[in-house]
Amino acid sequence: MKLSTKGRYAVMAMIDIGENTGGKPVSLSEIADRQDISQEYLEQLFGKLRRAGLVASARGPGGGYTLARPADEINLSEVILAVDEELRVTRCDGDGVAGCVKGKQCCAHDLWQSLGRQMMSFLDSITLDDVVSKRNLALAASIKQAKDRHVRPSA
Repeated sequence: MKLSTKGRYAVMAMIDIGENTGGKPVSLSEIADRQDISQEYLEQLFGKLRRAGLVASARGPGGGYTLARPADEINLSEVILAVDEELRVTRCDGDGVAGCVKGKQCCAHDLWQSLGRQMMSFLDSITLDDVVSKRNLALAASIKQAKDRHVRPSA
């Protein structure tokens, strides 16, 4: 599985904001200290998170970052995708076969590709609020997936 530090650190930083905001902006230096992540690295990630509409920045004394939307409206998959991450479990790039095994798909390619889709589906069903509230994530995901299956668009 490939989930680089960008994706992991972005999720950790967003959880940190959710846990520590108290209605006030959270500074990157505070997040860096609590999560043991370089502030310079966080600055790069937060530029992407801001452009994706996941965080809002406040300048000046007492400035920092807040969530741009309620935590229950931010899926973890959005955070990972915002920092240019793609969750991959195959050796090759995307759905292509180049670079898998001698220019062909490996014997387990479809299995790993399916696992990657399941993992993104799981992350899409978990909100930042689920993690901040320390909910049972597997239960939260299954409840969300069950609700989504039973909601059908009206004609």
